[in-house]
Amino acid sequence: MTVQLSLDDSDLAPVTEAGSGTMVFAPDLAYKRLSIVNVIFYGDPARGSDWVLIDAGLPTSKSGIIEAAESRFGRASRPSAIIMTHGHFDHAGSLEALAQHWDVPVYAHPVEFPYLNGQASYPPADPMVGGGAMALLSPLFPRSPFDVGNRLKALPADQGVPGMPGWKWLHTPGHAPGHISLWRESDRTLIAGDAIVTTGQESVYEVLTQKPEMHGPPRYLTPDWDEAERSVALLASLEPEVVITGHGRPVKGETMRARLKELSANFLSVAVPEGRRYAIDPAKPGKSNNDAYR
Repeated sequence: MTVQLSLDDSDLAPVTEAGSGTMVFAPDLAYKRLSIVNVIFYGDPARGSDWVLIDAGLPTSKSGIIEAAESRFGRASRPSAIIMTHGHFDHAGSLEALAQHWDVPVYAHPVEFPYLNGQASYPPADPMVGGGAMALLSPLFPRSPFDVGNRLKALPADQGVPGMPGWKWLHTPGHAPGHISLWRESDRTLIAGDAIVTTGQESVYEVLTQKPEMHGPPRYLTPDWDEAERSVALLASLEPEVVITGHGRPVKGETMRARLKELSANFLSVAVPEGRRYAIDPAKPGKSNNDAYR
């Protein structure tokens, strides 16, 4: 059986182009695509300058993120916090520089701390999964840890999100051991990080065209497919109205929900790379000793 997880333009969330390449998809949510990855800005400029940055892009993204933030929130503004979905190079590349520039705390799941405090590198990428140039190039991607020092703080054990009232964080591991997604029940908005993505991420063509499709996490950097499957099932059970992911455009509505449920129901056949090292022998990074997060 072939499972089609395609979406079309009618399934894209409406966006308004703002300054510095920022796309607004809700009064208090905007994103900027930085080459292969999205960073997200939470905060409504009409209600004041308080805002939060979600993820920190590539190592070359610092100036682009600062420019977009100043365009949206004002030149004198700075975030109250940086929230990290996980610490891969395309999400944390400019984290050290931005945290120092703004002198703000960085929040992450404790299990992700070794990759954000200089202690551990991620497992090596698997270039033979999924096909395409992005996968083949993946061994060249940086995997060394970042180190934000004493600015790194644990997300609250009650699942609240600092600086984002009404939101909760969800532990969605698999793509990374401390990966999180962010969920707002009031309007059913999901910030999924890389637990799912809404465009193919294994080929350069798909990265460039951003064709809307429902995908599992990028294959070449996903070490634990059992955890990834459980995380997708959790996200599908939420039945979100709007989803933005680390790669791809924001999507919405009934068809999106149906595709997400189909991804969950058929995860082994459509998301997991058959016969590859990561699929049959997942890397198991160290577990946190903090039972409050279990």
